[in-house]
Amino acid sequence: MPDKADIQYAMEHSHVLREPDHRINTFGSTKFHFVILSEMMDCVDKVVVRRGSVEAHKPQIIRPSHYTSVELEGFDENAAELLEWLKKHDKEPVFFQYGFNFKRTEVNSEVITGNFEIVKAEVLKQIQKEDDPMMVLMESVDDTWEIGLLKFSIDIIQKSQEINQFDFKRRGLI
Repeated sequence: MPDKADIQYAMEHSHVLREPDHRINTFGSTKFHFVILSEMMDCVDKVVVRRGSVEAHKPQIIRPSHYTSVELEGFDENAAELLEWLKKHDKEPVFFQYGFNFKRTEVNSEVITGNFEIVKAEVLKQIQKEDDPMMVLMESVDDTWEIGLLKFSIDIIQKSQEINQFDFKRRGLI
């Protein structure tokens, strides 16, 4: 189990090299394909190439009015008053819930012998040739590569929220 330092290191050293062309679909699930490259620990010129997919379920609209109460832990009474004012003035905050399903069974890995930068360039060239609009290429830390994948998931949620909100508004759902 990685400790805080391992997680921090993985977050700082996980980078998207090629983003998918699409974001999370507003009205359906979205399946992203990934390739994650990492240098093997304690091995020279050994690169692990992991391929798999991560699925994002369609975003769900969450409105505080659907709940009998909203917990505002650590806030003073002014926060509750503000929330009530927002509800009364039709400015109720809306949140989106995103669900991801990481399917380990779809992860395949192989070890390639070669310089990391050369292998990275070759894999990027191959991915560009395949032209999969749902493909993400990343580099990450070998023993904590899943943290890099989670970082991608969080980033794609943030990049999708504005588009999803626009789509929901256009259909009159929020």
